[in-house]
Amino acid sequence: MSISLRDQLLKAGLVSQKQAKQVGKDQQKQKRLEHKGQVPVDDSQQQAALQAKAEKVERDQLLNRQQQDKIEQKARAAQIKQLIEISRLPKLTTEDYYNFVDDKKVKRLSVNKLMRDKLSHGSLAIVQHGGGYEVIPREAALKIQERDPRRVILLNTPTQAPDADDPYAAYQVPDDLMW
Repeated sequence: MSISLRDQLLKAGLVSQKQAKQVGKDQQKQKRLEHKGQVPVDDSQQQAALQAKAEKVERDQLLNRQQQDKIEQKARAAQIKQLIEISRLPKLTTEDYYNFVDDKKVKRLSVNKLMRDKLSHGSLAIVQHGGGYEVIPREAALKIQERDPRRVILLNTPTQAPDADDPYAAYQVPDDLMW
């Protein structure tokens, strides 16, 4: 059976019986006064514990938010990858190229005449995928642009077809017209 600290100190001769009784009386008096409300209760340890608990909860919430952001970011990246792989057009090996700008650098992509027209008119788009570039339809590019606008390299605004009532539809404006 263990002996109390008071009894151990008495046995070792470090304190006298009179000193031990005096400390006991002082402790009882302090408790009685705290109970009556005449002496303020020293609850600094409780406040420190509550504050530490609140800080830990806040820190845990911040870490949880960061983990959720990472998970959402991975999910968006997977969705983008799936959209591109499903809707991409096959790569061509022709001598006809479509030039576009990516990060202040001019890049080129092998296209045919139909793809060139659709890229120019906005019904096709160029996206960045796996260190290269892919051509995808406009609808898929808009979905990708919602998730990550940096992945869409080229998405022209759609042009309207000329009106059937236009009297000048037969006259084409030359590209090299100098004023």
